[in-house]
Amino acid sequence: MYSKHPIGIFDSGYGGLTVFKSIVKLLPQYDYIYLGDNARAPYGNHSFETVYQYTSECVNWFFKMGCPLVILACNTASAKALRTIQQIDLKSTDSLKRVLGVIRPTAEVIGNYTTSKHIGVLGTKGTIISESYIIEIKKFFPNVVVTQLSCPMWVPIIENGEHLSDGADFFVDKYLKELLKKDNQIDTLLLGCTHYPLLIDKIKKYLPSTISVVTQGDIVASSLSNYLQRHSEIEKIISKNNTKRFFTTDETSDFDIHGELFFGTEIKSERIFL
Repeated sequence: MYSKHPIGIFDSGYGGLTVFKSIVKLLPQYDYIYLGDNARAPYGNHSFETVYQYTSECVNWFFKMGCPLVILACNTASAKALRTIQQIDLKSTDSLKRVLGVIRPTAEVIGNYTTSKHIGVLGTKGTIISESYIIEIKKFFPNVVVTQLSCPMWVPIIENGEHLSDGADFFVDKYLKELLKKDNQIDTLLLGCTHYPLLIDKIKKYLPSTISVVTQGDIVASSLSNYLQRHSEIEKIISKNNTKRFFTTDETSDFDIHGELFFGTEIKSERIFL
């Protein structure tokens, strides 16, 4: 058992590091553990059952490491596994264990960004097929029109280090044109995958200046801060030594190199086997 009680941050790979970066910036005082399930990534094209199995195994690992709170900083895991984990799995565990996702916090505020009431959502195939953003946004902003599009080439481009290359421009332009063809009234674009912020400069390059681009990191960090303020029973048991540990289910050298691109600073990871 890990002697501290850190906050767990989970992603299928590297993308959640963009969310983790924002969380640490806003809430540096806590201890954190990050786990990337790189050996089984990407999750985007897996079935609901497979994503749930993988995510559940990782969440249980966090619990064994002493984490009372786990953030699924992965849109696909949040879309395909979170509900089952919250409504079924946690019922049989310690009442002071919590698992949160990134979709609901984003859905709670995204409607405040739009004037036209037309929002575009870009994500992985798994996130888009789940329609989680459509469902959740409608709960808070029933008058907002949500148009989705999956961008299957973006994650491979990013993870192969080609996101700054001229070759990436073709697929950025391609998907943005497809989205705006579906709805030309969109004035707010949500990047519904934590990898996508690495393409934000190219995305803005091919969008009209009237369309704002929203990433999830700061939204999720702010939501977590609010959650901890409202749930003192969880906040008081989280250890506060300003530490960060990184774990991966694949090669650490590869994770450290790629992870630095997402997190912004040098990373030294440890490997685990689930």
